[in-house]
Amino acid sequence: MWDLILELTRNTKLSDIHMQAGAKLAYREYGEIVQLEQVVSSEEMRTFLQEELSEVEFVRFVETKDYDFAAEQDGLRFRINAFQQNGQIALVFRRIDSHIPSFDDLNLPAYIRNVPTLETGLVLVTGPTGSGKSTTLASIIDVINSTQKRHVITIEDPVEFKHVSKSCIVSQREVGRDTKSFASALRASLREDPDVILVGELRDLETIQLALTAAETGHLVFGTLHTNNAPSTITRIIDVFPPAQQEQIRSQLASSLRCVLTQRLIKRIDIAGRVAAFELMICNTAIRNLVRENKVFQIPNIMQTARGEGMIVMENYMKTLSMEKKISVSDV
Repeated sequence: MWDLILELTRNTKLSDIHMQAGAKLAYREYGEIVQLEQVVSSEEMRTFLQEELSEVEFVRFVETKDYDFAAEQDGLRFRINAFQQNGQIALVFRRIDSHIPSFDDLNLPAYIRNVPTLETGLVLVTGPTGSGKSTTLASIIDVINSTQKRHVITIEDPVEFKHVSKSCIVSQREVGRDTKSFASALRASLREDPDVILVGELRDLETIQLALTAAETGHLVFGTLHTNNAPSTITRIIDVFPPAQQEQIRSQLASSLRCVLTQRLIKRIDIAGRVAAFELMICNTAIRNLVRENKVFQIPNIMQTARGEGMIVMENYMKTLSMEKKISVSDV
C-alpha cells in the first residue's frame, strides 16, 4: 500500500489521504476533498497496520478502536490515525513536511521572532485541526535549537517533526511509545533538567495545571488548544478547573501567559494553495489585569487599541488579505 500512498503524495499537493474499506480513495488538496475511482480493501488496510504497528500497538488499536502513530517511507513522513467506522477499518494520513519551515516561510507575525528568546512563561498556539499549529511550533523550536544552549523536551502524540540536536539537546517523547500520557511525561519532565517544554496538546486539567506550574517555576512552555481566538482560549483553560480553583488559575495564567497565537488556513483566490491568517494577543499589563479580574470579554477591545504593540485581530488580518485579493470577501 505504500506504493499507492507515495505515488499519490508525489503527484499532488495533498495534505491528507482518506481511506475507508470498500470506499473510494480520497485526498485533501488546498483544503478540498478529491475522490478517486480506486478502492482500498479492508484486508489491505489491516495488513498495513499489522506491518507498521508492533503487536502490542495493534492489540491496543483493536481494543480502543482508534490509534495515532507516525510512519516514514522513502523520506516522506505521515501522521496516521487508524479508526473504526461502520465496523470497518479506516485510515487518515496527514503529510508531515520533513523540512522545518522558517518564520519567513510561514509569514509569522513580527512578535513571534522574540518568542525564542523568552526565558520563562507559557506560549499558546491555537486554531482548528489542520491549521498549521504543529508547523508553527516546530519552526519556533528549530530557532531555539539553533540559537540557544538549552534542553528542549517535546511531548507529542505522535512525534511529527523530528529535531536533530544542534546548539540544544532535544529530547522528543511520543505518547504511547515513550510515555503513558501527556500528564505523566510533563510531570516527569520537571525532573529531567528542562529549559523548554513543548506539550503537543493541553487536553485535560492535570496537563494544564502541570504546564502552568512549569511556566511559573522558570521554564518556557509551549502548548496547543483547539480554540478560535485568545478570549476563548483563556476561558477554555479556566473552565477546565472546578469553581473553587478558578480564581487561583486566573492568577497563575495572568502571571505566566506570554502570548496566544491563533491561526487559520484559508483557500487562496489568486494562486493555487492556502494562506495563513493570524490573531495575536500579547500579554501586556492591561491583558493581565483583565484575566486576573475575570473580564476576559474586554480583551478584544484591548487588542484593537494595542495594535501598535504588535497585537493582531483576526478580522482585521482577513480584511487585509481580502483587500490584497488573496482570499474571497465571503471568507472574511
